[in-house]
Amino acid sequence: MTTAHEAPYAPEHSPRLDWAQLAPEVYKAMVRLDAAARKGLDPTLLELVKIRASQLNHCAFCLDMHTKDALAAGESVERIIQLGAWEESRHFYTEKELAAIELTETVTVLTDGFVPDEVYERAAEHFEEAELAQLIAAITVINAWNRFGVSTRMVPGHYKAGQYK
Repeated sequence: MTTAHEAPYAPEHSPRLDWAQLAPEVYKAMVRLDAAARKGLDPTLLELVKIRASQLNHCAFCLDMHTKDALAAGESVERIIQLGAWEESRHFYTEKELAAIELTETVTVLTDGFVPDEVYERAAEHFEEAELAQLIAAITVINAWNRFGVSTRMVPGHYKAGQYK
């Protein structure tokens, strides 16, 4: 009898297309935009933001990449795991990180059509204006990466930490 642990994994899906190869100027522009958006931001906070947006957008490729990069940078497994339930796990994060995570959610999921004033004001309490502008840029950029990843079905599991840095 075969147990669940002995059963083979589901087959890996194929990507729909290699958008970076087919639209190289767009890809290069995204890389430059990503580099510009991260300037002045704490790398650990940035990875938390990228992971949370990728969770919300169901981007498996970006989740693979940013969890590996976060772990390589010294982030704890526990904080990465709890990020999906950050509202119930607030004690794992600083107030500044919580403000960034909450802002990430409201920018990523614009179902109400706006970022609530109280969310923006909480973030503004923890970030200087220039840093807040960079954070909003970084959130916007990871959302764009997520949309490329999800729409082209980029395949997770093969990324090595730091591969694209």
